[in-house]
Amino acid sequence: MSNFISNLLSTLSFSEKKQAAVELNEDNIKHWLVQKMGALLKIDPSQVDTARSFESYGLDSLVAVKVAGDLEKFMEQRLSPALLFEYSSIDDLSKYLANELTTSEV
Repeated sequence: MSNFISNLLSTLSFSEKKQAAVELNEDNIKHWLVQKMGALLKIDPSQVDTARSFESYGLDSLVAVKVAGDLEKFMEQRLSPALLFEYSSIDDLSKYLANELTTSEV
């Protein structure tokens, strides 16, 4: 019976699962941002243009702060909520973040 309960609990995911460590580089950050924008816009991620500005997608300041907060969790470091305004596209933001990571690790 206890085996049944253990299997049930793991199936229902009551225990918090750790994310597998992802190498934080420009491509992985860009991929994460594309997936996030696709989910926010309710479109297939393949339709997200990484060169297009966040503003042109209709991202307002509240959504930008939410995305920045989620990105902070993904990257496991503090980020400014203003990043999506300072770096106006997925391409610009992922390049900036990847460069910041490599220069801060030196």
